[in-house]
Amino acid sequence: MEKVVIIMGSKSDLDWAKKISNTLTKLEIKSAIHVASAHKVPLKCYDLIKEYEKENVVFITIAGMSNALSGFSDAQTYCPVIACPPYSDKFGGADLFSSVRMPSGVAPLTILSPENAALAAAKIIGLKNTDIQKKVTEYQAKKREELEKADEELQKSKES
Repeated sequence: MEKVVIIMGSKSDLDWAKKISNTLTKLEIKSAIHVASAHKVPLKCYDLIKEYEKENVVFITIAGMSNALSGFSDAQTYCPVIACPPYSDKFGGADLFSSVRMPSGVAPLTILSPENAALAAAKIIGLKNTDIQKKVTEYQAKKREELEKADEELQKSKES
């Protein structure tokens, strides 16, 4: 399980997918990006899932509004599925309900941040891959260092 497959509901989600892919690249994890709407081309979506599932991948799905993609994908595979819907103020956040309210037996994880969706996928992969585990640990350490540095700079600016 050393690959993440990103499935977008439409090409308009490409910038969101690239944010995920860029973080995965930093963690040295391969990714593949596809467009396959669960509403418009469910058979293509199903075929993609079944083909990639043979590789024991982690799926990250990106779909807004009525996010059938995440639930559909999760219901078709034993592999982990992470829903990473692009947040929209247009509906006051109500569009997220379709990502978090799933029927019984359908359990995609929902993570709103593209960076964090990639990190969660890396942690799943890291359960069986110590090299990826080390990359995750380093990534988290770097985030902590950035925070400490920001606080140091803030404290110095107060002294001036």
